[in-house]
Amino acid sequence: MDISPVAYIRNGFSDKFGVPRQPVRDSRIESRIVFTEPYRVPEALRGIEGYSHLWLLWGFHNNRRQQWSPTVRPPRLGGNRRVGVFATRSPVRPNPIGLTVVRLLRVEKTRDGLTLVVSGADMQDGTPVYDIKPYIAYADAIPDARCGFVDEVDFHALEVVWQAECLTVPRVQWEEILRQDPRPAYQDNPDRIYHIAFSNEDLAFRVEGDRLTVLSVRLDSTNR
Repeated sequence: MDISPVAYIRNGFSDKFGVPRQPVRDSRIESRIVFTEPYRVPEALRGIEGYSHLWLLWGFHNNRRQQWSPTVRPPRLGGNRRVGVFATRSPVRPNPIGLTVVRLLRVEKTRDGLTLVVSGADMQDGTPVYDIKPYIAYADAIPDARCGFVDEVDFHALEVVWQAECLTVPRVQWEEILRQDPRPAYQDNPDRIYHIAFSNEDLAFRVEGDRLTVLSVRLDSTNR
């Protein structure tokens, strides 16, 4: 079966590092779903405003690994414990397909036709979207579901501290990204400086314990 994108994601995540690892329920970071031809027609979206959330079926387009493995090392398990690929949401899969639920904020009319503005997307700019389906609460929500090894992991937000020279930077979207701790879980070197590219800015930070310190924010991210 041949499939092709019906749309592409547009947002500020120009690099994979820093993209949320899972959909973010209360995210304020917006992404746009821009449709391709021949799907750029109003009829295809008729009635979509009636839904608060949507399922996106999409592709890991920057996954360059050629061979899949039956087991993977999830970052949240420290990178040193293997579990089956079908028991994870790893991007390294037999077919590089992702599934994400997003909040539909609005439908906008643009020169590219109708565009869906959503929040909570865990996708990089340019990600191909293969299908869109409405989220239906009574069928899709299972409150008592078990979550495998994810139930074992202690997720906690980092404290984000900004050095004085960075305080003039608009921080709402940045802090949303940083609180989630974008580092691989197996990297815990307090002297290492990390960089995230988002919306034409390059942010440098370091993490010690549960505190993340923003060191600088620059407009040009080409010379890291």
